[in-house]
Amino acid sequence: MNPEDLANSPNTDHGIEKPSMENDSHLPEKEGRRASVNGTPAYEHNASVIMTPRKSRWKMYLLLVGFLIILIGVSLAAIMGKFDGNLYPTGDKIAVIYVEGTIVSGSIYNGLGYATPDGINENIRKAVEDKSVKAILLRVDSPGGSSTAGEEIYKEVKRAHDEGMPIVVSMGNVAASAAYHISVPADVIVANPSTMTGSIGVIWTFENMSAHYDQEGIEFHVAKSGEFKDMGGSWRGLSDEEKEYADSVIMEVYDTFITNVAEGRNMSVGEVKDIADGRIYTGKKAKELGLVDELGNFYDAIEITTELAGIEGKPTVVYMNKPSLSRLLFGSESETSNLSLEKVLERYEKSPYGHFS
Repeated sequence: MNPEDLANSPNTDHGIEKPSMENDSHLPEKEGRRASVNGTPAYEHNASVIMTPRKSRWKMYLLLVGFLIILIGVSLAAIMGKFDGNLYPTGDKIAVIYVEGTIVSGSIYNGLGYATPDGINENIRKAVEDKSVKAILLRVDSPGGSSTAGEEIYKEVKRAHDEGMPIVVSMGNVAASAAYHISVPADVIVANPSTMTGSIGVIWTFENMSAHYDQEGIEFHVAKSGEFKDMGGSWRGLSDEEKEYADSVIMEVYDTFITNVAEGRNMSVGEVKDIADGRIYTGKKAKELGLVDELGNFYDAIEITTELAGIEGKPTVVYMNKPSLSRLLFGSESETSNLSLEKVLERYEKSPYGHFS
């Protein structure tokens, strides 16, 4: 090419070939074309190249969220103790209700060493209202506690029994005093040979700290409207009249206890009084005395309950208030309260009037 032709070429600049802007459409789409953005050269990118990976990421996120929802749902079911391979149990059911720990009144969580009428009775009523529940199995492992709280549970157990609900009691390590009281309306009581049960009786304790107060120089002025109004105050002991009155109250509660035992165990009041001196009996001895019906463990009790309910085949066992993480964290309406555990126990154990048990 001669110098004149080179100078006249539109695609050259001082002898260097310049790329044609008109013919740059042949460039691959992924490389883009040169453009100007705010006066600055840039490359235009194909929108489809950008959007495709974004859509893939969104699909991945949705799949991940769906998996997490399923995982959380299954985990909650397992934690709640209700997942045994069937999220929606069908067929004839046996409702297992636990009575574990000291029996006290108050809205506190059941299953951490204390049992309350609120929690126990709520579950008994739910079981009775559920038409698919054919029998109730009470798993009792308690040393007793408040006589009044025991009476509340006793009445609910008896009500369920009188309405035609078969009830079996399975005794664990101990089922004594008020814990035995709540058991007597059952159709069948099953205990282990070494279970500690019985302790049929009532006790009312008072604390006299007057010597300590005198030593510490603490004095009390008690203004009262009646002679017995400060009975049980720790600043003094009981008078002879107060002791006599306390004994009469104890015997009134005791008479109710032995009457209920006699009715539930098909015994005479006299027969019950002969063995109701407050002593503990082993399960084996209690069977000899007629206080329990069968010797066996929890699974023996399930078999007896199944037969008593007339259930053919393997029943669905529903654990209504078995202690679990979810119940500990959330509880039910009857198990949650602004009243702390410490306050409930202080009211029960440090009452100036003492307490029945």
